[in-house]
Amino acid sequence: MRVHLVDGTYELFRHYYGIPAEAREGSELGGVRGVVDSILYLLAEGATHVGVACDHVIESFRNDLWPGYKSSAGMEPAILAQFSPLEEALEGLGVKVWSMVDLEADDALASAAATAAADPAVEQVLILSPDKDLAQCVQGRRIVQVDRRHRVTVDEDGVVAKYGVPPASIPDWLALVGDSADGFPGLPGWGAKTAAAVLAAHGHLGDIPDAPGQWRVTVRGAPKLAAVLAQGREAAELFLDLATLRIDPSLLGSVAELEWRGPTDAFPVLATRMGVPQMADRARAIAAHRRP
Repeated sequence: MRVHLVDGTYELFRHYYGIPAEAREGSELGGVRGVVDSILYLLAEGATHVGVACDHVIESFRNDLWPGYKSSAGMEPAILAQFSPLEEALEGLGVKVWSMVDLEADDALASAAATAAADPAVEQVLILSPDKDLAQCVQGRRIVQVDRRHRVTVDEDGVVAKYGVPPASIPDWLALVGDSADGFPGLPGWGAKTAAAVLAAHGHLGDIPDAPGQWRVTVRGAPKLAAVLAQGREAAELFLDLATLRIDPSLLGSVAELEWRGPTDAFPVLATRMGVPQMADRARAIAAHRRP
């Protein structure tokens, strides 16, 4: 079996902003409709075990660690208003939903991927999100990352080709270069290629010596970069903490919880509320098609 883990928050933003601006007014659940339609497409293509992680609220424990961390401030009320309806619609469809408050959706995806990969009955785990921080979850070809929009699948070799470091070093790489999507800056002067070269030689942030003469790689501007790291190591360690996804085994007891068995009785009402009552018939047809 293959397990499909979907970043519901990313999908909501993708589908909401995929609607032309002039058409968003009067389409209060347009983003929700787009996400549910994409999950139905996934199921119609043969996905059997599906979980969707959603940020019930944007803020998380990371906002307490770093005041500049991403938040709901400045977000369009129209998209924020669709977070709860999205979870309700997905639950009505009958898929497993993680509604995250203290932890984030990415933490849930990392947790579910770890549990699923440990199950010998699972052939492959697919994390459906292009987010950089989720690259740390990739393991060989057993756990891969999928960018549905661009139809790209990234395995461990793909992570190295894209970022210059293996999955285990992705949090360290983000700590040095920063992550504008999550709202932390990294260290001044540390660009993506330089950070990749140094981490490829040393593995992790804590293993990079303060003295550039002890570095196992030659990079341009090493003395200045080393000084920045030595002076900013405390900040870098904080950014590393922000970038490291949490694994919570309690979020998924077993892979069996992810098996899709068809829509619930509530889904027809939810489909009508989304303005697409035919979605209920479509969901029932997909479920009926896979029954023995």
